[in-house]
Amino acid sequence: MSEVAIDRIEDQVRAALSAAEDAEASPQERAEMLMEIAIGLQQRPKSPDALTAAVDLYDKALSICPAGEDLLRARIVARRGTALQAVPEEGTASLEQARKAFDQAIPVLAELGRPEEIAEAEMNLGVVIQNLAGAGRARITDAIAAYQRALRTFERRRFPTEFAILQNNLATAFLSIPMTDERAKMREALAVQAFEEGLKVVNLIDHPTEYAMLQNNLGNALQYASSSHAVENNLRALDAYDEALKVRSRADMPGEYANTIANKANCLWNLPDDPANPEHGNRANLLQARACYAEAREIFVAQGELQKARIVAEACEQVERELLAAPAANGGGITAVARTM
Repeated sequence: MSEVAIDRIEDQVRAALSAAEDAEASPQERAEMLMEIAIGLQQRPKSPDALTAAVDLYDKALSICPAGEDLLRARIVARRGTALQAVPEEGTASLEQARKAFDQAIPVLAELGRPEEIAEAEMNLGVVIQNLAGAGRARITDAIAAYQRALRTFERRRFPTEFAILQNNLATAFLSIPMTDERAKMREALAVQAFEEGLKVVNLIDHPTEYAMLQNNLGNALQYASSSHAVENNLRALDAYDEALKVRSRADMPGEYANTIANKANCLWNLPDDPANPEHGNRANLLQARACYAEAREIFVAQGELQKARIVAEACEQVERELLAAPAANGGGITAVARTM
């Protein structure tokens, strides 16, 4: 992080603390000012320092929030939770604190706040629980329940963006449950349905980021679904990836672009060139997959995503061996990349 950026954060914090000492403002007004400045620090943070500074300002706001201002306190606590959930860390300490913050704030918001505030807190709680579940620290079903509660307010007509994000989160939650029981196929179907529901309310022009996210993730869900219609699913997945790539360009979104072309390469690897005549092999698709893997690796290396770079490099080498050994034969496949991208 540059010294200029650090200085800017420090200046914002000093200004916030100065506002908090303004004798002409009431304690409530000072707490609200601190909260607003903290929110500003959170928006598109350029480093973890901005998030840490925001948490500190929320703590200061809570320390001067007057007794009896229960709704203001709940709003500050919920905002503090959103800052904590975004803090990058090795363990889960910040996520655990974020969950406690939302658990504390939601009952008060439910009693005194607006429906949108409650739904936003529930949605963020779901994200926190889903991340904790991935670390074995929570139940994924609790995340699903939080998303479903948020959907009572964030319905498709009035809140298309939030509705789409919630459908995406629900789908990824369904897919994160181990596919080891008789309901696994049903959860896969529910995930695909959720992605498709989200895509009904967003479009390429008005909601490009959400549109691309949903298309990419729909492609992954289709590609790895347990189905007797694997070729049809892969063809649908390719269409979804191509839709995502209308937004995720290498120039504007290199990381997302690399994720999607790596996912597309996985799909091409398993798809015959002529689905009507699979015995003719998939040399053309293998060549496309190799090119996608190579480009994705180049981008991942440039961005310091070395684990992803290693995965796609290994896939590229396997494709190369298949091309050399049996140019006309169908290749195998990998699943290591898709669901994390």
